[in-house]
Amino acid sequence: MQLKQYIKNIFRSSPWQRRFSVRRIVMEMTGLMVVLEAITVIILQLVSEQRKQRRPEDGFPHPYLDEVRVGDNTLQIYDYGRDLYDAMLAAIDAAQESIYLETFIWKSDAVGQEFKEHLIRKAAQGVEVYVIFDRFGNTVVPHDFKVFPPSIHALSYQAIRRPWQLIDLRRYALNHHKLLIVDGYISFIGGFNLGSLYATSWRDTHLRIQGPTAADLAQSFIDFWNREFSAQNRITRHYPRRFDPLINLRATNALRLTFPIRDMYIQAIDQSEHSIRLTNAYFVPDGALFDALKAAARRGVDVQVLVPWISNHVVVDWLTRGYFTDCLKTGIRVFAYRTMLHAKTCTIDGQWSTIGTANLDRLSSVGNYEINAEIYSEALARQMEELFICDTRNAFELKKDQWLRRPWYSKLGERILSPLRMFL
Repeated sequence: MQLKQYIKNIFRSSPWQRRFSVRRIVMEMTGLMVVLEAITVIILQLVSEQRKQRRPEDGFPHPYLDEVRVGDNTLQIYDYGRDLYDAMLAAIDAAQESIYLETFIWKSDAVGQEFKEHLIRKAAQGVEVYVIFDRFGNTVVPHDFKVFPPSIHALSYQAIRRPWQLIDLRRYALNHHKLLIVDGYISFIGGFNLGSLYATSWRDTHLRIQGPTAADLAQSFIDFWNREFSAQNRITRHYPRRFDPLINLRATNALRLTFPIRDMYIQAIDQSEHSIRLTNAYFVPDGALFDALKAAARRGVDVQVLVPWISNHVVVDWLTRGYFTDCLKTGIRVFAYRTMLHAKTCTIDGQWSTIGTANLDRLSSVGNYEINAEIYSEALARQMEELFICDTRNAFELKKDQWLRRPWYSKLGERILSPLRMFL
């Protein structure tokens, strides 16, 4: 009754008083939503911290996939960390001229130490060794581990270096690249960071590219490095590049405001005719990308999406679940992976595939430095489809009727957190 009387008084008041009252209501409601979001995030973070105390599960199905020839390049997919790390270390040990390593997270554990020791050894042999790691991504890594001998050229990337740069939103971009390029001919790209946890407990995807396209990845590394240094510290080595229509690299550049990976996804989805198999760790697509997926499903494309049910970012988990109702209502099949899934891949119509570092969220789409390989190959697409099928054996499919009957507090949490989509 008090609320009803309050509303009546607003309409009886003068225009100035009505405007003031409406502004007050809007401000109070906005404040209430912010408080509810903060409380929800705190509760979820507490749950997440308890979850982290449990020992991560080792083991999940991961098929061995043979090498595939694509144009003048040889490609191999890695979906198990230990296998990938062994291949990367072997490439490092065989280096003759140069090693370029770029990663978002580089743990100081056994795997991290292993990589550091191999790099130091090759640098001592006269190989040019350059490493880039993101400073924010390695905040909790001990400082001593991030110190390298003079024989290794190291960049701890931090975009904000001056106080006035705080007002430039582009400067908040993180370097999310995960690359290794050896001698400009052997390269690795994908979602794996460097650490023992990722070796056996996280399901991720990386791609080895051996051939001329590795020079393009080398140039990506060199461009990033040279932008950060003056002339005397820049990389002068040059590897000849050759255009290959079957393999394209798509790289976002926050400072230049270029975001081709998002456009690549939308274009590929819009052109799909038969099938889409999308795997992503953090599925928080913007409106245009999500509309493209729903439109594909409505025109009869078999759209299947695989995401982790419980990831390492509990708030993102709940943001992701806020999309499931629309997915299921439009015919998109959703699979929830039972253990940690960190891959960022997609394959369409048995012909087109992408593997890289970009998540389908706001940060990756229009924020961080990301890089994906776009491959036109039926042979590789078949392997990607095989890998997707294998992953669904360690996942459960969400059914529309069951999902719509989920508890009220789950629906409320998803609704409260939904405004955060524009920031994450």
